Formats: sequence, C-alpha cells, structure tokens
Amino acid sequence: MIAVDDVRRAAGVLEGVAHRTPVIASRTLGEHISLKPENLQRSGSFKFRGAYNKVSSLPPGTPLVAFSSGNHAQAVALAARLVGSPATILMPEDAPASKLAATRGYGAEVVTYDRYAGDREAIGAELAAARGAELVRPYDDELIMAGAGTAALELIEDAGAVDTLVVPVGGGGLISGSATAAQALGVRRVVGVEPKAGDDWVRSFAAGHPVVIDVPRTIADGLQTTSPGALTWEVSSQLVDEIVTVTDAQIVEAMRFAFERLKLAIEPSGAVGLAAVRASLVTGGRIGVIVSGGNIDAGRFSELLGV
Repeated sequence: MIAVDDVRRAAGVLEGVAHRTPVIASRTLGEHISLKPENLQRSGSFKFRGAYNKVSSLPPGTPLVAFSSGNHAQAVALAARLVGSPATILMPEDAPASKLAATRGYGAEVVTYDRYAGDREAIGAELAAARGAELVRPYDDELIMAGAGTAALELIEDAGAVDTLVVPVGGGGLISGSATAAQALGVRRVVGVEPKAGDDWVRSFAAGHPVVIDVPRTIADGLQTTSPGALTWEVSSQLVDEIVTVTDAQIVEAMRFAFERLKLAIEPSGAVGLAAVRASLVTGGRIGVIVSGGNIDAGRFSELLGV
C-alpha cells in the first residue's frame, strides 16, 4: 500500500510542473463545501498528476504505451512530451472527438479499439510488448495513485481540515491516493461517487471483493470501468468509508450548476462528486469535493445541457 509520504514525494515531483489548482466555494452551494477544480489542471484533469509522477520516474526517451478513454491519454501524451519520450495511446473508437484530437495534439500516436468488444488491458499489453515500451496504467500503479493523491493533499492544505472528502471513482487511482492523504491529515470520512449505471465499486464493497460488470452505458465516459483495480482496491477497501451513485440526470444538473453559478465547465465524470452533494447524498460538517476534470467540447456540453 502507498503511504502519505509517497503522496508528499509526488507533490515534490509535481511542484512547478503541475498547476496548484485553487480551492473555491459558493454561497449557493454552502460555504462549508470546498471544491478542488481539476478541470483547471494541465491536460484538463487530475490525471496529469499521476501521469507525470510515473513518466518522469523513467529514463528519458523511454517509449510509452497507455490505454484510456481520454483523460489519462492526454495526461500521458503531455507528460511524454515534457520528458522527451514517444507515446502510443490506445483509445476507444467512440472516445470523445475532442479527447482524441487533444491526445494527438500533444504528439502521441493514437490506436483505437472497440471498448464493448475488446479487452483494453490485453491489447495495451500486446502493444507495449510489440513496441518494447513501458505500459503506463491509468490507475493500478503506485506512482499514479500517489500522484493523483496530491489533489486531495492540496485541497486539505489550502481549505483547512474537512470532515468529509468526496471523490469521483472509476478505476480507483484518484480515490486511493486521496484517501491515503485524507487519513493522514485527519479527514474523518471518505466517500466515493460513481455513475449509477456503472456501480462496480458499490457491488464490490457489498461483496467484500472486486466485482466485474459489463462496460457501463453512461455519459460519464471517464468512469466506464468494469471493476476496481487490484492495487486501488487494496487501498480503498480499507480507507474509503462509502460509495454512492448518481444518475446521468443528476450529473447533468451538477454540470449546469457549475457552469451557471461557479463559471466552471466540467465534464460528466468530473461532476459526479458535486452531483452527490447537490442530491444530498453526502451531508454534514465541512465537505471537500474533488472536481476531477473538464475535458468536454462545446458541442457535447451544449447537447447535454440542452442549450
């Protein structure tokens, strides 16, 4: 398991490279609630934190392969460019066009696959072996997890003590790193949030072991995972107190609120924590919420909000 010292070391690696995103509040939402808008992070999501922490640990020029629906793809592509390494990214054919374009824009080669028929881990491993490349996993890696946890570390350092930390959960890299930091800094409760259509973590917590589901059909494309990661489960099953789910409609409402009241454009996956708070699924005391990303193009944003 990772420890808070791993998260602190990652913070040192990221200093001057990643943005220290602000902590914001809203009187409408409640001044007891603090938000960490990682949509303002480099590459548009928290994923840059873990990707750079991992990629910068490798010898310069190391060929890289990653698989991702978009945010990890962009993060690895940018991190690779910063350290001078070539990157090949495996992405779903139906990944948002803006995420595909941004990944290529950072200089990575993109290889696509059918997310509903193909096994991205198997394809990614084969691709890495064929190219003699290092596989940079999206969440099941201690350096990725520790890097992701720096978002929570900063939130707590800048906002002060919170009673509850609310974190989006897909593969579990963000919540495992965040829960590690939260435990060391005195946070009483850590709550994960996932789409109702993709409730692999809820089922896993109920079963007491990782449960595999079909690829979920949800607007939160960044959270379309089918099971917790092995390493992220090891950490989160011990440090996370509860997992709640939100509907796509609640996600859209949270996106609308963030845009109209907070002047933030956030993607569906990034909005799930805010959606849970707005739906009163998380209440009581001081609450910190990680808004995990904002990689959504104007057309899709308008389509979802009906504007």
